[in-house]
Amino acid sequence: MINDLNKRFSDFSISLKLNGKFDSRNAILGIKQGAGGVDSQDWAEILFRMYKRWAERKKFNIELIDFSPGDEAGIKSVILRIEGENAYGLLQSEKGSHRLVRISPFDTGKRRHTSFSLVEIMPEIEKEEQLKIDSKDLRIDVFKAGGAGGQSVQKNSTAVRITHLPTKITVSVQNERSQLMNKDLAMKILQSRLKELEIIENKKKEAEIKGEHVSADFGSQIRSYIMHPYKMVKDHRTAFETSDIDFVLDGNIDEFVEKYLLNNLET
Repeated sequence: MINDLNKRFSDFSISLKLNGKFDSRNAILGIKQGAGGVDSQDWAEILFRMYKRWAERKKFNIELIDFSPGDEAGIKSVILRIEGENAYGLLQSEKGSHRLVRISPFDTGKRRHTSFSLVEIMPEIEKEEQLKIDSKDLRIDVFKAGGAGGQSVQKNSTAVRITHLPTKITVSVQNERSQLMNKDLAMKILQSRLKELEIIENKKKEAEIKGEHVSADFGSQIRSYIMHPYKMVKDHRTAFETSDIDFVLDGNIDEFVEKYLLNNLET
């Protein structure tokens, strides 16, 4: 009874926190391998599964936008669209670098390795909100989409890479068969990334005015997942931790999300 009341109170408190302009929106979630080689690519795939499981538990819709497999294992990068109530508001807690410490399954010497992957969270931007981007600020490259080989490999150059020169933001999309479709999708993702950058800069300015500490790197390490020599998942912003790492990696991240929202967002 008490636990149920506490949960209801927590849910109500979080709903009050999610009052930002974009909190109710769908989310664009990107995962990129960081330092750590093949271990980092494997770690990116583990995070990919974790967020898919989380979204499935929430009964959110998941759309795979772009997927770049690793050379030996795992993935180099992936982009998802997650559709559901407050998807962006909830997932904003996950933005940043995620660190994994474990005995590497790819090391024949069974040594401990540290891997990093970067998680990006962006709000889905509606057409009327799109930023005006000067074509001179864009470099657009087309290339052949990668694949498993044989008939699955695109013969034509359908994959598209767009680079926003002022910010150096790069978006690649190769999932669709049409070059035009890939270009349109890449532009939508670029719009979301630019909007997220604008949100981050506004938050920094507000924090500076209030005299709060501001991290110079929005991709700084936010959470550690340790499998060896002990088991622990710890969020470095809230100090919340748990020893049940398997439970967390199976998509049960709500406690971390809630602690962040309750500690960091204003009503």
